[in-house]
Amino acid sequence: MQNKKYIIVDIETTGLSKESSRITEIAAVSFDGEKILDTFQTLVNPGKPIPAFITHLTGISNEMVKDAPTIDKALPDFLEFLQDHIMVAHNATFDHWFLNHNWLLHLDISIENPILCTRKLANRLVPELPSKRLGMLCEHFNITNQEAHRAMGDVMATVKVFERFLMLLKEKWIENKEQMLQFQNFALHKCL
Repeated sequence: MQNKKYIIVDIETTGLSKESSRITEIAAVSFDGEKILDTFQTLVNPGKPIPAFITHLTGISNEMVKDAPTIDKALPDFLEFLQDHIMVAHNATFDHWFLNHNWLLHLDISIENPILCTRKLANRLVPELPSKRLGMLCEHFNITNQEAHRAMGDVMATVKVFERFLMLLKEKWIENKEQMLQFQNFALHKCL
């Protein structure tokens, strides 16, 4: 499990629809299972007004993104950071869905990276928790997220949750990428 590079990712958006909502922030860290190796962070100009409730939730305002790159300019830099490494995210389907939609739309490519979802892992590793939200996992593991709902704050919290999960996986003799990818999709009753 060590010597593998994971790219832990989070995005912020103007809403939940990949068709009508836009990305406003991308953050990621390169993580080797023990330490952070590098970071990536950019605000993104969504090309449309950010709804007030999103600004209230994330703290990202129209003023903050007015001089930020548009998504077609931000994605190539992020793609260079991601390369072919394992992409890890909390509720990874959402992040992958938005990113892949934008890669197809703006760059005419699709990402093929293996995807690990810490929410799926939570369902299998800490099934006793009533919620698998990132905030609940942080509370469970005594992790402080200083900037919840900002991309880098959530990435750093996900790194700490993922570190705990790597230890729990090791106790189950799951130590390589292929085993982790399989485990996250096991039927829940097989994981207990």
